[in-house]
Amino acid sequence: MGMKYEFKTALADEGARLSGFLRKKAGLSLAHLRSLKHIEGAIKVDGLPAHTNLILRAGQTVSLECPEKLIALIPCFLEVPVLYESAEVIVYDKPAGMAVHPTLNHPEGTLANVYAAREHIMGKAGPFRPINRLDKNTSGAVLAAKSRLAAPLLAKTAKKLYLTLAEGELSGEFVIEAPIGREEGSIIRRCVSEGGKPSATRVRALASCGSHSLIEAETLTGRTHQIRVHLAHIGRPLAGDTLYGGSSALIGRQALHCARIEFGEPFKGGKLTLIRSALPEDMLSALRKLGLEEALIRGE
Repeated sequence: MGMKYEFKTALADEGARLSGFLRKKAGLSLAHLRSLKHIEGAIKVDGLPAHTNLILRAGQTVSLECPEKLIALIPCFLEVPVLYESAEVIVYDKPAGMAVHPTLNHPEGTLANVYAAREHIMGKAGPFRPINRLDKNTSGAVLAAKSRLAAPLLAKTAKKLYLTLAEGELSGEFVIEAPIGREEGSIIRRCVSEGGKPSATRVRALASCGSHSLIEAETLTGRTHQIRVHLAHIGRPLAGDTLYGGSSALIGRQALHCARIEFGEPFKGGKLTLIRSALPEDMLSALRKLGLEEALIRGE
């Protein structure tokens, strides 16, 4: 299919038709609704296929799976640095505050829109195929394939290394293994839970000043919010990560940056390519305040 969205009905939505709810919450046009009506399973209420004439009750979950062909990418001509490019690969240096994919409510200004503008200039119309999907407020390297054939090859070989600033003291190198699932009653938050999917994160502490620790983290599995959830689980939430218990006193977003990404260049015999992304100024400023900037240089 394409991108999936979930919405929760409130008391104010009691008695509304599903079609009106989707037009209001998801910003769908009548043309979109007509197209989705003919795609089995595209619109569901509480996990069951639903007709757009359905009358809603409060507390229901409306899910929408929108095929890529129905999501028009609006070219965005913002300049985002390209760290690497070849015939099959492009690596962007994504800034914090920019989403990787558009949503129905926010269809512009994402990295996918930036790529669409690039394709527009080159007279092409290829889809955006990111291999690693960073959260909106996570910065750093985003690897994307330029073709359908290259995408699975990149996914098999890609290794990502993150730099982050965690609250509290950490030392040594270890692996956090704890299953991650969606937190009950929340669309966004994840948590460690027995019914979650197996998840593992390798952590290496580079330095600590007592109140915070500069660490490297490698995701051995690919779960939503994995590093954020795992570090919060051991009582060391990321600085600035208010969603998982971190404080914004030092930095205004989660202090998480994809600093290195390694991958096998497709169709070139497995030749490995290593790309680095420099730490952005907001994280550098936080390190200076804590006296940990030199540790970053040593770690590199």
